[in-house]
Order: sequence, then structure tokens, then C-alpha cells
Amino acid sequence: SKGLEAVSVIDDMPAYKAGIKSGDHIVSIDGVDTNSMTIEDAASKIRGEAGSDVTIVIERDNQLLTFNVTREEIVLPTVKSKMLSDHIGYIRISQFAEHTAGDFKTQYEQLLSEGMTSLVLDLRDNPGGLLNSAQDIASIIMPEGTLVSFTTRDGKTKNYVSDGKNPALPMVVLINKGSASASEIIAGAIQDRKLGTILGTNTYGKGTVQTIYPSLDNEGVKVTIAKYHTPNDRVIDGIGIKPDVELDLPKGVNPSSTLDDIQIKKALELLQQ
Repeated sequence: SKGLEAVSVIDDMPAYKAGIKSGDHIVSIDGVDTNSMTIEDAASKIRGEAGSDVTIVIERDNQLLTFNVTREEIVLPTVKSKMLSDHIGYIRISQFAEHTAGDFKTQYEQLLSEGMTSLVLDLRDNPGGLLNSAQDIASIIMPEGTLVSFTTRDGKTKNYVSDGKNPALPMVVLINKGSASASEIIAGAIQDRKLGTILGTNTYGKGTVQTIYPSLDNEGVKVTIAKYHTPNDRVIDGIGIKPDVELDLPKGVNPSSTLDDIQIKKALELLQQ
């Protein structure tokens, strides 16, 4: 083998901006030969303070090329979208992180401008994340109403609501056993409020979610609050969300965003009826 290879270079990130391409073989990092390096060694050499530089020599088509890469803080995209047909949009959320709701809003509006009148929302293998992020997204796709409620340790009930101003688009939500916490909250609310069809396999059943409370000096405190209930008062923890339409992917097949994916194919059928 030729040692270390850049397998996928993420769009608009430092390596991409510097000109490194997928398939490039990394020969040296800051003058140190990569021959005897493990992947972990190489990663820790390449990583460093945002704004600092690292010199990477790569081999491409039998030529050696030197790149000077300026490090940045990396924020991975958590939302991907496209149109599946003239009027059916597709949005996949890989996790509910800090920037997710803003990205979702931008892409949702983009698809509306391209003619989206119904939506496939892909939450497969989405392990969850921040409740505030899920709530912001719920407010884009769900009209006003309960999103989730939970009971605090001292027995008080607190409600999180969606406060969308528009009626929901016809929707199919894709879930599987890798969908957990905030994903289950969104799927459960859409199911209970009859705003769409849940398709796939039973979710993970993690009824605890973290929420961030800002504290005095802008340091967020992450607090895990338990016992989540869907709008119809179903408990998520240990049970999960059961799809309205049960359909599993064949063994060894990963979720994709194409029509070869039988769950996406089925979602399209349901929305075209």
C-alpha cells in the first residue's frame, strides 16, 4: 500500500481549500515522513490550533506536491437535502447539533423555492443531540402544538412546543434502530399529531435528552433531563417509536438518499398516493 490516503475531502474545509483531493497519498507532515505513522499519529500531527499552518506533502499521479494548510475549527455539516422528484423534497439530519437548525431552515426554504410540496425527513441513524435544536426544527415543520413533555425530579411537568406558523407539508419520516433521543421526539410528535407517516423500523428507545442552559459567563451547562413523553403521553425510554409502516433495509445495506433505497422508494409511493 502507499500508506496514508486522504479518503474523503470535505467541501469548503481547510484541506479542500488548500487543494488536496480525495485519493491523494500523504507522504509527509511538517517534514516528518508518514511511513511509520499510525493514522492516530498522523491525525494528531495534522490537527492543531485554529489559524496555525501545517505543511503536507502528497503524492498524486506519481508527482509530489506540497500544500500549506491553514487550520480552522471544523464544523461538520449535519443537514443534507435535495429534490427527489418535481414536488417531493428530501432532507437528512445526521444529528441535532448547534448549527443544525439554521442549516435546516436554509435548506428547507431552498427546497420550497424549488417547488417542494411534500417532504421525506430522514432521521435514520441519527443519535439525537440538543433538544433546543430539535425544537427549532420542529417549529419549521410542525404547526403550533406540543412537541414533547417531561417530568422533572420534583414532579413538575414541562412542555416543549413547536410554534410553526404554517400547516405541515405532507411528510414521511424515516427511522431505524439507530434513531435515538431527539430523533424519537420529532418522530413521536409527528406520529401522535398525525402530521405524517413514520416509516422504517423501531427506534432505539432513549428517553433522555440533553438541553443546554446558558450560565453567567456564556459557558453552557449540559443537563440531562429524563422521562420524555410524546404529545399523547407515550414514554420513549426503553420502548422507542414504532413506525406506522414497517419496512427494513436488506441486511448489509446502509441508508442512502437514492431511489435504490427501498425505504425512500416506499416514502415516495406513500407521498404520491
